[in-house]
Amino acid sequence: MADQLKPTVSIESLLESNAQWAADVLKAEPDFFTNSAKGQSPHTLWIGCADSRVPDSVITAAKPGDIFVHRNIANQLRLDDPNVLSVLRYAVHYLGVEHVVIVGHTECGGAAACLAAAQSPSLNVNAPIATIPSLPADSSLNRWLEPLTKLAASLKVSAIPHNEALPLLVEENVKAQVENLSNTVAIQDAWTKGTSKGQNVWLHGWVYDLKTGLLKDLNITRSPPGKAPKSVA
Repeated sequence: MADQLKPTVSIESLLESNAQWAADVLKAEPDFFTNSAKGQSPHTLWIGCADSRVPDSVITAAKPGDIFVHRNIANQLRLDDPNVLSVLRYAVHYLGVEHVVIVGHTECGGAAACLAAAQSPSLNVNAPIATIPSLPADSSLNRWLEPLTKLAASLKVSAIPHNEALPLLVEENVKAQVENLSNTVAIQDAWTKGTSKGQNVWLHGWVYDLKTGLLKDLNITRSPPGKAPKSVA
């Protein structure tokens, strides 16, 4: 029984891998860490899901310093969440990012749970929702997932097979979060008053496919007033 409780991966292996990575980087780029310590100027803010299979810098082959990151369950941009709003304000108005990308992914566990709850005949969207039935409706996870469950319910997908409904919800969730993003004070300020860095800011919505490793652009880019859509460089 004791052997079954041992971690499958030694935490020390992460430290060993880090040491090897640092040595490899230093050999390839001797000034990399010295320059990195001087400050950051990322071009993109990535707002994605906390899923361990969607590591932003790995799947985009980005270097440390390229992407400022905020991740949470089911890649939500909640207008009442001070965490994501503070990340957004800092990234746009102090770091000078040009792109903000909401990134969902296929087979999202959070979206799947919300879809299952939305397809339940007992769902009452006018009462607190226990998306995760084993937890109280007022638990932190259920309160976090409730807006997504309501979005799933609004799609009227109760008669659609799960393998068709889930990709639809994942994409509609990204679209809804980009809409929320466009209505934040930080983005509205950037578009109407400008930023301290003087950059323009574009908003994007993507979905990462776990089966192919590819990112899909949903073509819902939001541009600053008077500016044409711009791709992430």
